[in-house]
Parts: sequence; structure tokens; C-alpha cells
Amino acid sequence: MIDLQTSRQLLNEEQFVERLKHIGETKYHDKHPFHARMHEGSLSKTEMQRWIANRFYYQKCLPIKDSLVMSKLPERSDRIRWRERIVDHDGRTEDDGGILAWLRFAEAAGISRNELIEGKHFLPGVVFAVDAYVNYCRNNEWWLAVASSLTEVFAPTLVSYRIEVIERHYPWINAEGLTYFRNRLSQAPRDSQHGLSLVLSAADTYEKQVLALKAVEFKCDVLWSMVDAIQNGER
Repeated sequence: MIDLQTSRQLLNEEQFVERLKHIGETKYHDKHPFHARMHEGSLSKTEMQRWIANRFYYQKCLPIKDSLVMSKLPERSDRIRWRERIVDHDGRTEDDGGILAWLRFAEAAGISRNELIEGKHFLPGVVFAVDAYVNYCRNNEWWLAVASSLTEVFAPTLVSYRIEVIERHYPWINAEGLTYFRNRLSQAPRDSQHGLSLVLSAADTYEKQVLALKAVEFKCDVLWSMVDAIQNGER
């Protein structure tokens, strides 16, 4: 947790980013035992498919979350930039976008597209965690909702590594299905830079900076809870 007693002076950008990265180093879901097993190649096909199927619930809710955030942004220029996140996931047409790319990833792993769309494999714990994240963004001030997205700062390294892991350890997944991850290599840095600039500007007191960092911790808890549910696999 963030220590309120350490200092009550406004953090400069370097100090804020240092604390942000510390959260990633200690709480980001790449540290979860399930992901550790994924990275070493020891997940069974059933476990890997369970992760892919349940992660889809998160993927399909992202443009809903981003629409909520965009509706709150006070500046038109920021709404225009944030809109790209929605386009990235929903696509400009029904034939592109991250949601479709994830469905193709699932198909490459032998999972029926229709079963994913119908939500047949969604675990209650995953649905609960993702819905909590969407509601957090719905119910909190815009800059806290933006702050909760700053886990994207940690994402590019994990995404790059995940491509390598899947190609090396899970060759039964068709490599043509990895387009989603390759696209995120450029999307996540763009998004995180914009989000970070918004938070640095809006969190203009130390107390607000602490709240922003706690929002990042909350998002890490959401992601961790999702993986807990997937690891347990209980319906």
C-alpha cells in the first residue's frame, strides 16, 4: 500500500513514476503464480484455454469502461485521443478491432467463437472483478478512472514476453492468432503516455497523487483477482 506518512510534498513527475513502477514491480499480475506457470510453459491446454476464454470478458468490457471515462473527460482534445482506445477494441467496423482479434486468438487455441460470445466459459470470480473495475470507472472522478488505467505502463514488456512464451511453449496455438498482442505493443505505450499526462496534471496535490496511486493498486487487485479465479477454475 502507499504510505501516507512518508512525505506530504507534491511529487515531481520522476518521483510519481518511480512510485508507479514500484506498484508494477510488486503487484502487477505477471507476478501471479498462474502467470509464472504460463511463462515457464507448464500450463495444461485446458488451463491455457480457460485463461483465454475468461480474459475475453475483460477484453469485451474495455470499450465500455473507456466510453465511461471518455464521457467524463473535460477537454475535447483529450476525448478525441481517448476515443482511439474504444476504436482499438471495438474497431472502426465489425471486421477489425481488439475484440475480434481476441476471438481469433481464441479460435487459434481451439475455442469456439460462439461459445466465447455467449459467455459459456466465464467464471463468476472473473465477472465480479471486471464488473468492479467498470463500476469503479463509472462511479469515480475522471482522473481516478484514468489513473486506474495506468497499469498500461507495465503492459508492453509483458505483452512482448507473452508473444515469445506462446510461440515457444504453446505451439498448438496457431501463431496467426497473436495479432492482438502485436497490436498492443504500439497501442499500450501510446495510451499510457496520454493517461499519465492527464493524471500528472489533475493530481495537483500530494493527497490526490496518493489517491491516483491507490487507483493503480485497485486495478492491480482486479487483475490479480481475475487470475485467482482462473487458476481455481471453479464455477
